[in-house]
Amino acid sequence: MNSAVMETLYFDNAATSWPKPAEVPAAMERYLSRIGASPGRSGHRLSLDAGRVILEAREAMACLLGADDPLRIVFTKNATEALNIALQGLLNPGDHVITSALEHNSVMRPLRALEAEGVSLSVLPFSDRGGLDPGEIRPAIRPNTRAIVLTHASNVTGAILPIAAAGRIAREQGLVLIVDAAQTAGAVPIAVEEMGIDLLAFTGHKSLFGPPGTGGLYIRAGLEERIRPLTRGGTGSRSEFEEHPLFLPDKFEAGTPNTVGLAGLAAGVTWVLARGVEAIRAREEALAGRFLCGLREIPRIELYGPTEPSQRIAVVSFTISGLTPAEVAQGLDEKFDILSRPGLHCAPAAHRAIGTFPQGTVRFGFGPFTREPEIDTALEALRTLAEGR
Repeated sequence: MNSAVMETLYFDNAATSWPKPAEVPAAMERYLSRIGASPGRSGHRLSLDAGRVILEAREAMACLLGADDPLRIVFTKNATEALNIALQGLLNPGDHVITSALEHNSVMRPLRALEAEGVSLSVLPFSDRGGLDPGEIRPAIRPNTRAIVLTHASNVTGAILPIAAAGRIAREQGLVLIVDAAQTAGAVPIAVEEMGIDLLAFTGHKSLFGPPGTGGLYIRAGLEERIRPLTRGGTGSRSEFEEHPLFLPDKFEAGTPNTVGLAGLAAGVTWVLARGVEAIRAREEALAGRFLCGLREIPRIELYGPTEPSQRIAVVSFTISGLTPAEVAQGLDEKFDILSRPGLHCAPAAHRAIGTFPQGTVRFGFGPFTREPEIDTALEALRTLAEGR
């Protein structure tokens, strides 16, 4: 086949969504060409306009997450930084934390570092359905348990974890529920207060359709008092004091913000809100279902994660017997112009749990811009590779 005349099929949305809605680069260009100033650092009109860009992004995220106060949305450069604020700022030596075997390294690496400093850790096992059984949580609670830390959906198996059930247990036991929503914010409906979520980390460059370098942390009212900031410095507020401010969002937003990135994030979130997360979820569930159904008919392919599309996000991991994930992904790229993600996906614990460590799997991630004919083209390409043609 001549890849030069083929259309590139992008199935790596679980890493970074692409393409972006046209509104996103337009909003970023508008900020750079018409505003350009720093928010909160001056009193002139362009600085005030920059402040409005940040406020619009905060309000859009609060609306998306069901938060009643936009000031509870703290912006960071990604979900990893947000999770580090939550974990390093809240936990102390002697505390105990419950997490799952499906976590990304953005959760596991900070927890392992804290474990070396005296925080104890319980890792709940992988369930038969590809996710987490909420019945495993309560028996793991100890007198010194401080928090439950869970991904909302696995970036490997696609499984959606029972966050609302975990939230009810956390409320009953007086624990803090920390959620990694990197894979679900914008793709799965989230209501932080109804679901009992205390801290929620999100990233801008996946299903929120913002640019890389954007993300944030939702903080439940009152909890900010118990969390130490990760960085301290200029905030544009209370400049007469050398002590860092303690109020939100300034406590966790030291330094000049990525205003151009947040302009893009606001446009991406607005695009998601206009279409409705429920509608996006239904669309992606149908795409995943079409792909799963087709994969089951191809010999030598092994699937991982829930069998029902309703129990997973539009992330599908698989292997082809006799071929390494890297060989499959390279064949898809070079022969069919299909872009996927092989390997461990920064989640070695999840791959150990499903038995694919150390080579990992091939991962496809679909999004709202994915079309049904693209799914069919990918299935035919995989059949060709699986049959050795």
